[in-house]
Amino acid sequence: MMESKRIRVLGICGSPRPEGNTERLIRRALGMLEAEGFETDFLSLADRPVKPCIACGRCLTSDVPRCFQEDPNFEGVLDRFAAAQGILVGSPVYFSSATPQVMALLHRVGYVARKHPDLLRRKVGAAVVVARRAGQNFTFAQINYFFLIAEMIVPGSTYWNIAFGREKGEVEKDAEGLRTLDNLVKNMAWLLQKLAS
Repeated sequence: MMESKRIRVLGICGSPRPEGNTERLIRRALGMLEAEGFETDFLSLADRPVKPCIACGRCLTSDVPRCFQEDPNFEGVLDRFAAAQGILVGSPVYFSSATPQVMALLHRVGYVARKHPDLLRRKVGAAVVVARRAGQNFTFAQINYFFLIAEMIVPGSTYWNIAFGREKGEVEKDAEGLRTLDNLVKNMAWLLQKLAS
């Protein structure tokens, strides 16, 4: 058990379906981290449609991390990223890709981080992907590419962080997927503690 609750992990569910398989995995991961003494923050995009980046470039001219697009659903998001030392991004597979909701969020945050790299640099990032049948590796790579270009540190697990399911709750029948997630969380917790010491 950690002595301090100063390490925070932000868990993002990029599924447009509330309480679905992706959310179940992210909440499971955050629950494990809370049991180890971490602070957690859950962000669902199901009821928070973030507008996509419009490449206006204004964030690249700002002295503070800021997106200038008017979007009430994006308000406070940069502060939540800044406050976290670990970022979990979950997405179901949509046509061999992360959801538009996930990518809209990551593009907006990513552009701001190009000007203000300390927003994400050397934080711990992990992707969690849910697939009905296929496309999971492309989606997993897509999210990890974001972490890597942002200079984040990506922990591994005993397999890729992928689980299978379509209808709500089906992912809980994927024993290997759940074991992979649990091992990821253990490795993420270990890494966060090492980086904080």
